[in-house]
Parts: sequence; structure tokens; C-alpha cells
Amino acid sequence: MQDKGNPWQVKHSEQVYQSPWIKVREDKVITPAGTDGIYSVVEFQNSAVGIVPIDEDGNTWLVGQWRYPLNAYSWEIIEGGCPIGEKAEDCALRELKEESGLTAKTLIPFLEMSLSNSSTDDQAIVYVAKDLQMGEAQPEETEDLQLVKIPLSQAYEYVMQGRIHDAISVAALLKLKQLAYF
Repeated sequence: MQDKGNPWQVKHSEQVYQSPWIKVREDKVITPAGTDGIYSVVEFQNSAVGIVPIDEDGNTWLVGQWRYPLNAYSWEIIEGGCPIGEKAEDCALRELKEESGLTAKTLIPFLEMSLSNSSTDDQAIVYVAKDLQMGEAQPEETEDLQLVKIPLSQAYEYVMQGRIHDAISVAALLKLKQLAYF
């Protein structure tokens, strides 16, 4: 399997919107077919970081919260946004502490993914956190979180039942099952 070069040609690029979370740019392009076109791209100002804490008994923690863009409640692994310039490992440890109160001596990266490659540059990295110690959660003021501790196998069953539908959580739990973590 061999990667091909980029067949797109950018004639002009313009930023059309920016917030603390995203930038939107519009590119005037020549498509791979040789025709003129427009490609709009959402550039995220954070990368996504996910953490699956696993204790010595095979339990993990899920976070429940209302997801504003979806207008729905969502059960997920612990996740957060990693600002540009922050090391993903540092962000993962911070988010773990903030959302669950847990600290981890061991952090193992096991999944990297592009979340929507058709119109965004959104990237994610997911870690397994082990050698855990419980403390007090310190969620951000905009977060109204519910935290549950369950067997990792039950989290996998929730994925299979459709009760967990967050893309990062689904991919992480399915990969952990494939890697025989439980």
C-alpha cells in the first residue's frame, strides 16, 4: 500500500470565522478533476484527549454530561481539549484529575485517530491510565458531570447496546476489547 501525493491545488485561502474553539477557512481550489472549487475547513484550536482509567480489579470510570451541540446526554470515557502547545500527556493527566479526581502513575497511549476528515482537522489521542489513586474531582465551572465506576466489560457492553455513542469512547473501548484488556 503506497500513499499518493496531494492532488488538490490551493489558489487562495481565507479565514472566515474564529472563536476560542475553532477557525473556519475557505479555500479556493483546483480539484483533483482539474475543476475550480471551494473547500471549507474547520480547524480546531484543541486536539481531543481521552483517558480510560483501569484499576487493578478491571474497573473504569465513565463521565455523563449534557452535550450542547447534540442536545443530548452522553456517557463517555474521560475526555478533554488539549490546547495547542500543551503536551498531550500533561493534558490527559490534568483532565483525569479534573473530571474524576484520579491521578495515575502510568499513562499508556494506545489510540490516535482523525475524527472527521471530510471537513475538519480534529485529532484525538487516547491513553490507558493505570496505578490509580483517588482524590477529589475538580471539574471546570461549565461542566455538570456525573461520574460512575463500572467494570470495563460493562462499558464495552454499553458500546454494543448503543448506550455509549461518543466516537472517541466507542473507538477506545472497542480497541481495548480487541487488545484483550478485559
